[in-house]
Amino acid sequence: MIIEKLAVGAYAANCFIIGDEATHIGMVVDPGGEAERIFKKVEDLALNIKYIVITHGHGDHIGGLEKLKKLTGAEVLIHHDDEIMLKDPMLNLTDSMNGPTVSSTPNKTIGDRDKLTIGNLKCEIIHTPGHTPGGICLYFDKEKILITGDSLFYGSIGRTDLAGGNHKQLISAILERLMILDDQVSIYPGHGASSTIGFERKRNPFLQG
Repeated sequence: MIIEKLAVGAYAANCFIIGDEATHIGMVVDPGGEAERIFKKVEDLALNIKYIVITHGHGDHIGGLEKLKKLTGAEVLIHHDDEIMLKDPMLNLTDSMNGPTVSSTPNKTIGDRDKLTIGNLKCEIIHTPGHTPGGICLYFDKEKILITGDSLFYGSIGRTDLAGGNHKQLISAILERLMILDDQVSIYPGHGASSTIGFERKRNPFLQG
């Protein structure tokens, strides 16, 4: 499995490029900006991008979406509860950010427990609402890798004070849907450093008591 992290855009959102080494089929998660830089890395890795997956509809994770879609021809996927955010610059906040306004329509929407296949790689969509209504994580069971968007961070969780946020809902989603995974599962969040389920279970102050 190929997994490359690029911190992109003014908010240093983590964009992940994931690929199957055998087939060179790949996906991009959260192209928050700098589409040309992301595409250059895709070319360096010799990947054919099948999907662009958006973990949630905030502007710092979608700023490079439209340009990257043109460069790759990939299908754009987002949870159905955040589809409206992707289409509306006011809801996705790009109308008030320093960067391009984004008003985009996904090729398809996805939901909880949906499966995606990228070459020989398989991942499952885990719906984790609370940061946004349609926030998702992507879980690669065989590889024990979890991409958490802005739901779960190293030692923290996503903010819930923006429109559509719900603190109680986010905590419940993390505890009931993510903390059931094995301790050794690696976490790749939407901002900042990586972690593990085991570390967050024991040390994340938002998940204690």
